Amino acid sequence: MSVRRLVSVVGGAMLTSLTFATPAAATVLIRSTEVDAYTLTFARLWATAAALLGLAAVIVGGVALWRSARGVGDNGRRGAVVAQVAGAVSVVVGALNLAVATGGPGTGNGVVGGAAAIGFGLVAVVLGALTVVRARRRG
Repeated sequence: MSVRRLVSVVGGAMLTSLTFATPAAATVLIRSTEVDAYTLTFARLWATAAALLGLAAVIVGGVALWRSARGVGDNGRRGAVVAQVAGAVSVVVGALNLAVATGGPGTGNGVVGGAAAIGFGLVAVVLGALTVVRARRRG
C-alpha cells in the first residue's frame, strides 16, 4: 500500500468518525454547571477539531485555487475535491454541535467553535467550487 493511499484511508476514517460520533457523544456527555473559559469540555474539543478541519480545508482550497490560476500540475482539481469534502464535513459537524448545544458562548458547549467550523467549511466549499470551475475552463 502506498503512502498516499494510506494517508487518504486514514484521513477518510477520521472524517467519518468525526461526522458520526458527534451526535452520539453529545447525548452521552454530562455537562457541568461550573465551566470556566479555560475548561476543555468534550463539546469544545469536537467543535475545535471541526474548526481546525475547516481551516485546513480553506488552506487546501486556497492553494488549489492558486494552482488553477497558474496552471500548475492538474490545475488544482484534487485539492479542490479535498477542500470541498473536508469543508462539507466541517459544516456538518459544526451544525450538529450547534444543534445540540444548550447554551451560548462560554457555557462549555462549543458554540464558538461550531460557528467557526461552519464559517471555515463554507469558505472551503466555495474555494473548491471556484477551483473546479476554473480548471474546467482551462482544461
